[in-house]
Amino acid sequence: MVQKIPASGLESAGGSFKNIFINGDMRIAQRATSATTISNLTYQTIDRIGGMEFTDGTATLEQHSMSDADEATTGQKFAALWKCTGTDSSIAADQYAGVYQHVEAQNLQQLNYGTSAAKDLTLSFWVRSNTTGTYSIGLRKYASTSHYIALTYTIDSADTWEKKVIHISPTAGSTSLITGANGVINNDNAVGFYVYIYTALGSNYHTASPNTWTTSSIYGTSDQPNLMSSTSNNWYITGLQLEVGDTASDFEYLPHDISLQRCRRYYYKMGPGDSLDYFPYGVGSCATTQVSQCHVMFPVEMRTDTTMETTGTAINYTIYEGGSLHPCDAVPSKSTGHDYGTRVNFNRNSSAGLNAGNAAECLANGASGGGGDSSFLAFAAEL
Repeated sequence: MVQKIPASGLESAGGSFKNIFINGDMRIAQRATSATTISNLTYQTIDRIGGMEFTDGTATLEQHSMSDADEATTGQKFAALWKCTGTDSSIAADQYAGVYQHVEAQNLQQLNYGTSAAKDLTLSFWVRSNTTGTYSIGLRKYASTSHYIALTYTIDSADTWEKKVIHISPTAGSTSLITGANGVINNDNAVGFYVYIYTALGSNYHTASPNTWTTSSIYGTSDQPNLMSSTSNNWYITGLQLEVGDTASDFEYLPHDISLQRCRRYYYKMGPGDSLDYFPYGVGSCATTQVSQCHVMFPVEMRTDTTMETTGTAINYTIYEGGSLHPCDAVPSKSTGHDYGTRVNFNRNSSAGLNAGNAAECLANGASGGGGDSSFLAFAAEL
């Protein structure tokens, strides 16, 4: 029998793509895997798992490799590890810390929000911390009109992996917020859900009525522990899944290539070339004696036009033209672009030496001192 896949491609078909979150198993980490100091509300390590740290302290986020025993418990090979590295023992009213994922609106159309048929959701994950207590999760429905719901879960035993399951009803509190006209989630490539999972949370965002939809910007409760209070504090999460229905199913494991391609809609990184001295970014032509234009086509259609990231060091890049290497003296710059590809300028602003009109390769600079082993180009279209 041939299984029929729903036309929307969004609803579960025998378990296919039921997880609304992307990279919930923390497997893909194009930017970095090691501990990175969090710059608030940015994606710096694990794809689609951003870091939050808006306090007077500091924290890191990294991809954590599970021990055999932890993998046997959770079924996961990786986790996100958040650690306090600089303390703030008294969180101000507007401060917070933790991790987040923003969900694209057109990936939420199966929820039927804004209608009387709005569907229940279930959030599930594995979590571990040295600090017990009642933690907060904030969900903001953003498209068309903002509505908020504060969710809680409890870590009962220190340094122990625990499975948490949270039901999210569309009719919790005022039934008209999600099932009425203002509950609509726009069918576009903007943010549909903001999901924030906290390790610290100031009083401005507390509510005495969790699990209730509201128009007020609440994200948790006053029970939230302050993990910024000690550099001994840590917090792990993995197996993060958000699915339609009022019960949690087993975590959905996607093939590695599928998970990678889904992440690449929001971030695509070329390089570092590792052992390849002259990693090729693309072929193009010399627009002038100072600029070679490299054409980069993305492996998937990205969410929107991109911003480009480089190492910030010009000598990491070079141009091969006319049988010679021409090291760059300015970092590559984006020329024109679209969600399916872009043009990148490799620059010799003060050195010139190129033959205008000639074909050229744009490469990592593998020459001695060129730093080609750390060279990369990356393109971001994050929510």
